[in-house]
Amino acid sequence: MKFAITLFISGLLLSIAPLSAQTDQRIYEIIESVDADRIKKDVQALVNFGTRHTLSDTLSATSGIGAARRYIKSEFDQIAADCGDCLEVFYQHNFFPKGTNDRIVKDVDIVNVVAIKRGKKNPNHFVIMSGDIDSRVSDPADYTSESPGANDNASGMAGTIEAARVLSKYDFDNSVIFVGLAGEEQGLFGGKGLAEYAQKNSWNIIGILNNDMIGNIKGVDGYISNKDFRIFSEPVPVTESEQSRRARRFYGGEVDGHSRQLARYVHRLTTTYMTDMNPMMIYRLDRFGRGGHHRPFNDAGFAGIRIMEAHENYTQQHQDIRVENGIAYGDTFEHVDFDYAAKLTAVNAITLASLAWAPLAPETVAIGGIVQANARLKWSAVEGAAGYKVHWRETTMPQWSHSRHLEGATEHELDGVVIDNFFFGVSAVSKDGHESLIVFPNQILR
Repeated sequence: MKFAITLFISGLLLSIAPLSAQTDQRIYEIIESVDADRIKKDVQALVNFGTRHTLSDTLSATSGIGAARRYIKSEFDQIAADCGDCLEVFYQHNFFPKGTNDRIVKDVDIVNVVAIKRGKKNPNHFVIMSGDIDSRVSDPADYTSESPGANDNASGMAGTIEAARVLSKYDFDNSVIFVGLAGEEQGLFGGKGLAEYAQKNSWNIIGILNNDMIGNIKGVDGYISNKDFRIFSEPVPVTESEQSRRARRFYGGEVDGHSRQLARYVHRLTTTYMTDMNPMMIYRLDRFGRGGHHRPFNDAGFAGIRIMEAHENYTQQHQDIRVENGIAYGDTFEHVDFDYAAKLTAVNAITLASLAWAPLAPETVAIGGIVQANARLKWSAVEGAAGYKVHWRETTMPQWSHSRHLEGATEHELDGVVIDNFFFGVSAVSKDGHESLIVFPNQILR
């Protein structure tokens, strides 16, 4: 049902369409299609390889990183066969010599497993979901000890495979990539390799959703929740120009880079379609002093976020399997909550689908209205967009709170909305209501 909210700003009455005014029933279908039992099967299969350490055996059919990546590829291949070869599945190789860092103790070919669902209109624009293939114990250079890595990160890898199963049934305008990234525990090398591959092949990456630990609901502090999850995002791109940094001092936007907009996108979709879930926006690149596989993409200038559980249990991460002082250490199968992993998989799947159905984002958004009562915005047209949304929020608000839907226009003046008091952005909208990422103004109207 469409409706409007009225709001008084500066004494003027505005009619504002809420952000969730339109929903797509296909999104609910996607949520309902995610299967916790299939995720459980994949987690068990990955755990059964004993260790998936990046430097472990590559020849065995039953153990080591080689067997694990072949299993992942076989699952992607089966999905492709079931959908009439709708996925392009391949290995992406990255060689790193011994001594690259203190965790690379021998020469290694770090191999990612990639599956691409090509978009019909924009095949070279990609939205990506990733999970990590590898696991480790307490010593990151120990590549032979049992390292089941059930939650870290068989859960994220299994969720990625399941999202591929579900979304293979749909056609999209933009391309969707499902990828298992290796070498995470040795220094984020799989992500670094794929980000470089993307640049070399001129991929236009809309955003990457990195899933690292999506299966634990019992925190080490005793807190238990199967609804909370965290979305980590950096505030602005590290690759931005010095001119952009200088401009931000005067125009604002300290928390409005494309990765932060991607995080807000996930938050908004979740609160619209999965109202039982509690997404938590974390204004930080990653956990304090730690790293994830979205970071190499951020380093390359791409939008990327980390989606993960809210309540971690550190006794079940990167630990030798043992019992010490009555505490059982180790990242083992019995600690994974598969219904919760299915929920976070659904969060990813609906984000991938919505971005893949959405038009591309406007390349330029210009803003004006200095020493005036009205803010003015003008943006570049997007091919295939059915309309646009002008968004704004108070400068201290974490989420976009107001929007105005426009058809057949690439500029708009917001009467009574003073430019000094709000932040602004513009997105492109499809006929089904799917939005691009919101673009913060990057030019000034004179």
